[in-house]
Amino acid sequence: MVFQPIVTKKIYEEIVDQIRELIARGELKPGQKLPSEREMSESMGVSRASVREALTAMEAIGILDIRPGEGTFVKETSSLETFKPLAFVLAVEKNPGQQMMEVRRVLESESAALAALRADEEHLIKIRHILDQMKSAGNTQLGVEYDLKFHFAIAEATQNSILLRIMNTVADLMHHTFRLDREKLLSRNSHQIYSEHEAIYQAIKERTPQIAREKMIEHINNIEKGMEHSFELEGEN
Repeated sequence: MVFQPIVTKKIYEEIVDQIRELIARGELKPGQKLPSEREMSESMGVSRASVREALTAMEAIGILDIRPGEGTFVKETSSLETFKPLAFVLAVEKNPGQQMMEVRRVLESESAALAALRADEEHLIKIRHILDQMKSAGNTQLGVEYDLKFHFAIAEATQNSILLRIMNTVADLMHHTFRLDREKLLSRNSHQIYSEHEAIYQAIKERTPQIAREKMIEHINNIEKGMEHSFELEGEN
């Protein structure tokens, strides 16, 4: 990693920007240790006090973890901190599944539209490969895993890291909470679900964001209806 000399009056803010950029590019990864204050100050041509101010500011907003005697680390950015309060909501709210599906409808429809605008060839190849794996999955459990990967791949294709993180958190929560229901739904409607995925992929590939949005909404609406039907059947038993 290469730090650039600082040429601004707000020195600590420039340091913060450089560290943010290194994290965004993946040159600094969650759990990775940063160089020492001395090394960073020499590399950027600033005082150690400015470096310390920047690191303290980034710790305060939850990006870095300063451990006395060990060093400064990029904070582990798992979805756990978001996952716990959302899991609590699912446990106490009425119709939590319906609310989560509404969230999915909002997020994933726009993700599909953005993917249609931004997906590069590598993204398209990955989505296609996941679809093929889903079609040939040997069992329902594996099919559900590829279903989840399909939606993750579309979120990645938006090239929006914040949207990807939110999408992953919501999808993980849905996956863990309603896994059995998803497996039952896929076992009954595998051909329909695959066909809907295929239509979404084609709209993304053809760079038609409105169609991609509509196909994703249609897919999520059908998933919601299918899950409601499962709950009705369980209530009758």
